[in-house]
Amino acid sequence: MKRFHQSPTDPAFVQDPYPFYDRIRSAGDLIWWDDYGMACATTHKSATAALREKRMGREVPPEMAPDTPAHLEPFYAREAHSMLELEPPTHTRLRGLVLRAFTSRRIAALTPDITALSNMLIDAFPTEPFDLLDAFARPLPVRIIARLLGVPEDNSAQLLSWSNDMVAMYQARRTRAIEDAAATATREFSAYIAEFITEKRAAPTDDLISTLIAAEEEGAKLSRDELISTCILLLNAGHEATVHTIGNGVKTLLESGVHDVTPQSVEEIFRFDPPLHMFTRWVYEDMTFFGAKLKRGDQIGCLLASANRDPLAYENPEIFMPERTGPANTSFGGGIHFCVGAPLARLEVLHALQILFERCPRIRLVEQPAYADVYHFHGLTRLMVAID
Repeated sequence: MKRFHQSPTDPAFVQDPYPFYDRIRSAGDLIWWDDYGMACATTHKSATAALREKRMGREVPPEMAPDTPAHLEPFYAREAHSMLELEPPTHTRLRGLVLRAFTSRRIAALTPDITALSNMLIDAFPTEPFDLLDAFARPLPVRIIARLLGVPEDNSAQLLSWSNDMVAMYQARRTRAIEDAAATATREFSAYIAEFITEKRAAPTDDLISTLIAAEEEGAKLSRDELISTCILLLNAGHEATVHTIGNGVKTLLESGVHDVTPQSVEEIFRFDPPLHMFTRWVYEDMTFFGAKLKRGDQIGCLLASANRDPLAYENPEIFMPERTGPANTSFGGGIHFCVGAPLARLEVLHALQILFERCPRIRLVEQPAYADVYHFHGLTRLMVAID
């Protein structure tokens, strides 16, 4: 493997990581990223293979588990019950139970809510230039998730704050202040969800929390901790990625001059400028992977955004083509950890952007958008627009 140095907190890299991806892809399917101290899959072929490789996974090998600092115990205690961080058989049980509640029928039933909320937010757009992230991209997903879970929308701002504080743990620029905020958010968010679980057990309603409580598979149910972690995961993962996709998508559509939003162009939005650029996995046994010798306990980074710009998988990958055909993008991951919320994300982005461009056909950028320093997430700090 060839070695590369690139600080993930370098401002130029954060604003445009794609030239670095082009450079490392040309060095092979697998490279060594010095700054992370791990191998990274750079191409569509290698990233897809790593996501599906059964000898790799998300759960930390027991002998590799680090000692948890006291101030982070609340955060990692909650993460320990998240299906995103677990492997079979626990992951199989949890995902099966969640999918029994997170059905295609339940997701499709949210279409009127997405449509009505999108129109309501657009009705409130100011006449002067404004930040589309604050006015549209941020409030829409969190309120839809709140409705899905069955928690009050009036608390959307607090849910958003907790979510942002917890998700910040996964950025390259992590500080003690970020860690303390994440631990506090975890405690408060967990207590909030636990209260609703108690209420739903006593008086179930037609919402996801009630359905998760009732879900069973071969006599097994979600434990209280698993319920709390699952609800937090659905909100954190679903909200963060959808906000970035709406923001990045509007930027891309406006810069490319494309206003016709279709299911195909939404898939191209996810490919062209995805909200998550790296997904890491642990190696569970000594193996040779794309010519590299990996050992148990190694980590490998699946560079999703690099895979999505692979010229061996996509013709002219650096160009946004709304009618593009080709292999499935890697933005939702793959294998057993393929994003359980992918159908909802696609539905939200499709209807939100269709309504936005139908109602605001002359929307335009009023300043150059800038990306936030949150690698390996990739989303804008703000998106200033005007409606002519």
